[in-house]
Amino acid sequence: MSDQAYPEPTVGVFIFNNEGKMLLLKSHKWPDGYTIPGGHIELGERIEDAARREAREETGLEIRDLRFLCFQEFVYDPSFWKPRHFIFFDYACRTDSTDVRLNDEAESYFWIEPEKALELTLDGYTRVSVLKYLELEK
Repeated sequence: MSDQAYPEPTVGVFIFNNEGKMLLLKSHKWPDGYTIPGGHIELGERIEDAARREAREETGLEIRDLRFLCFQEFVYDPSFWKPRHFIFFDYACRTDSTDVRLNDEAESYFWIEPEKALELTLDGYTRVSVLKYLELEK
């Protein structure tokens, strides 16, 4: 099924600009919907440091004001491009820039209000975290 020996801890980054819009990406790794920047937490790396690094690597953006949203378990879900077992740690944060420079993991991006994002086809994990963000913002 998979070449993994253990679940992989992974960070997801919900980046909000000064207008309150969040960044969504289209990625070949999540072919059935929109997603967010994120990736593996490296050995010896703190989760929040991984969030900053992944945001910078995937979008070119510097982020601030990290706030934990939730964690989710992902076990061989077919929504990802290959079988994996992840543990997602999702964070919301802010950026002062909208000058996005994507790396090769994403094909496109756009900024959208979180409520309107729920009208789109999101991967299920992104949807859960958007709902959690909106709940915390009440």
